[in-house]
Amino acid sequence: MVFYSQRSKEKVVEAKDLLKKVRKIEIKTRGLTRQIFAGEYHSAYKGRGMTFSEVREYQYGDDIRTIDWKVTARFNHPYVKVFEEERELTVMLLIDLSASGDFGTQQQLKRDLITEIAAVLSFSAIENNDKIGVIMFTDRIEKFIPPQKGRKHILRIIYELLDIQPQGRGTDISGSLRFLTNAIKKRCTAFLISDFRDKGYARSLQVANNKHDVAAIHVFDTRETTLPRVGMVRVKDAETGRERWIDTSQPRVRESYAMKWESHMEMMKEIFTRAGIDNVSVETGKDYVKPLIRLFKRR
Repeated sequence: MVFYSQRSKEKVVEAKDLLKKVRKIEIKTRGLTRQIFAGEYHSAYKGRGMTFSEVREYQYGDDIRTIDWKVTARFNHPYVKVFEEERELTVMLLIDLSASGDFGTQQQLKRDLITEIAAVLSFSAIENNDKIGVIMFTDRIEKFIPPQKGRKHILRIIYELLDIQPQGRGTDISGSLRFLTNAIKKRCTAFLISDFRDKGYARSLQVANNKHDVAAIHVFDTRETTLPRVGMVRVKDAETGRERWIDTSQPRVRESYAMKWESHMEMMKEIFTRAGIDNVSVETGKDYVKPLIRLFKRR
């Protein structure tokens, strides 16, 4: 006879509920992947990785950037490097789990939206026979799941995203990008999914994009853009824990809030432009299909 404590029973119930959530996300996102994203993903990312194949003599019309100068100097005749498209890509998801993700006023939290987008990208990858890996981060690296293939691997990723209890509360995008460049030696396609409530990551983003093919997905909630007029409100910074009261009935308070959001967006835009990063913004409670398709088609 086996006896179970109340705590162990609760864990079994929690595990069952978690598996139900995993299955629900799989059904929704896998359907979207097959119907919509697979073709867009394939055309946007397949064939972008190139591997060296051979050297041959230069022919009229060849790109001079492919000239192998060492071989050319040796034979006193121009030779070019020939590359072949890689049939298999490695896709990495850099997922922001900072405390600011536990916010949402439009039917879902930012973190819930991030999990769905991660699932869609993961299923898109395996539909195209690519490997998928994940770096979960806050102000530290929370978990690294090395790239693999297969449905079981994807379900593990979704389960970990739903189950993980982050140790950190802040955001260190630079740290996640440095981890990417150190951990993944082969060129990969990387999706950085975050609300980008951070500063000082511009240089790290440029370095990462020079080695890999990086795209940014910015997740936000409408209440981060404007304040409603509802009188005195207590607000809290989820990452620092700092609290304060603000009077939303004051026009200058609402204007200042909106201006800070515009400044945040302009800063992101400038960083992405300088780094040559394709990017898109996705709002909680709204359809993320069209923004993601725009991201794919832009490439």
